[in-house]
Amino acid sequence: MKKSIQKNYIYNLSYQLLTLFTPFITTPYISRVLGAEGIGIYSYTTSIVSYFILLASLGVASYAQREIAYHQENQYIQSRIFYEVFGIRLLTVTVSLFSYYVLLAHFVHEHPIIYWVQALNILAVLFDISWFFQGLEEFGKIVFRNFIIRIFNIVGIFLFIHSETDLLLYISLMSIMNVLGGLSIWLYLPRYLICVAKSDINIFRNFKIIIQFFLPQMAIQIYTVFDKTMIGVLTASNLENGFYEQAEKISKMLLMLVTSLGPVMMPRIAAAYAHNDKEAIKHYIMRSYRFVWMIGLPIMFVTIGLIDTAVPWFFGPGYEKVGLLVKIFSGLLLAIGINNVTGVQYLISVNKQNTLTLTVLLGAIINFCLNMILIPSMESTGAAIASVAAETAIALVQFYFVRAYFSLSKVLQLSKCYLLCSLLMFASLMMVSSIYYEQTVIYTVALVGLSVIVYSGFLMLFRDDFFMGFLNKIMGKVRERL
Repeated sequence: MKKSIQKNYIYNLSYQLLTLFTPFITTPYISRVLGAEGIGIYSYTTSIVSYFILLASLGVASYAQREIAYHQENQYIQSRIFYEVFGIRLLTVTVSLFSYYVLLAHFVHEHPIIYWVQALNILAVLFDISWFFQGLEEFGKIVFRNFIIRIFNIVGIFLFIHSETDLLLYISLMSIMNVLGGLSIWLYLPRYLICVAKSDINIFRNFKIIIQFFLPQMAIQIYTVFDKTMIGVLTASNLENGFYEQAEKISKMLLMLVTSLGPVMMPRIAAAYAHNDKEAIKHYIMRSYRFVWMIGLPIMFVTIGLIDTAVPWFFGPGYEKVGLLVKIFSGLLLAIGINNVTGVQYLISVNKQNTLTLTVLLGAIINFCLNMILIPSMESTGAAIASVAAETAIALVQFYFVRAYFSLSKVLQLSKCYLLCSLLMFASLMMVSSIYYEQTVIYTVALVGLSVIVYSGFLMLFRDDFFMGFLNKIMGKVRERL
């Protein structure tokens, strides 16, 4: 029985909002308590351990989620896939931890204890089985698990982190929560698994395909995490990494809203592909593109218009450069949003991960070359420009490969109404700012609220059918409750 897309979207959106809400509470506190220097150390050490997390993951999650989605009606195959995936995860995590400890023993001389604690994030990969429930479209269980962990995380930060000397404690808390987050969902697992004959279990059954999933993830890592490593190496500045980390954090918070439909649609599209339902695939993909335009365009313009009012009260003194970086990163909202639809929702679902790998590798090369050119002279600003350029290049190349199925011109046409409404909203925002401007919480929140009202009002005025359909479903649910 298929799960409701709307219901799963609400589950996933609620988690994304919680994920958005958590840094909104903790980031202003942490940025002041740990300072830009402490944030920079956390960012740099996290970038190093991320490579070993990538090795431990090995692209297994995306592969497993798709395979579970292909076999949503066969519990035996689902169980076999789970045992095989967990077996290969056990192997890759072991190899990754061993490699990481070799690195620590021979090459790490600064902050060694922090690096040792960061190893918990590698171990967390073993226990994370969210891919299993995503493949089954059981998003409610994932959201409940993450909700509880997020609450404990927030409480722990305010209870135990009080000064710059608590940096190690902060990293320990974040790492332990990652492990507990993975373990907590195992409570649901027994009701979904059945016994599988040992002779049927082969952890290397689709190892070649798993490697194909790993290659694009490795390339993505180059232009998402390697940026921080290169900033640390080429500038030798923890401060620049601190600025970049905070700006990227804001960007990721907003990006969660733009890509919130992706995890819900990917298993649905994969299931449609398994049943050779090409019309359903096209329908789902075009709706996903439209969703990205509807959500991404207004968020981008609001971010550009309001980030300078938010940085002083959100981060505190000494983070002024973050505003510029966030404005540059706002371009990622559309680029990554579109890439998520084309690359993750479509190419992976229809077994074209090699095409995804090629496009992402091209983006990684562009990002690396631009980083080498721009970071020495522009520091974190150069890294931000390189990231946006790489993601934009990926989007264009991916559209070239899927041109027979999804025309770039048709996808761009879907944005016309949302672009117009976003520009009108932005003009209204700038008009208000020219009359009255201050850098306070109340002012920023009030203008965000005003922007939502104005944008929604223009969409209703132009009778956008996608927005009106979405609004009518929400109002219908509210009436049912009443």
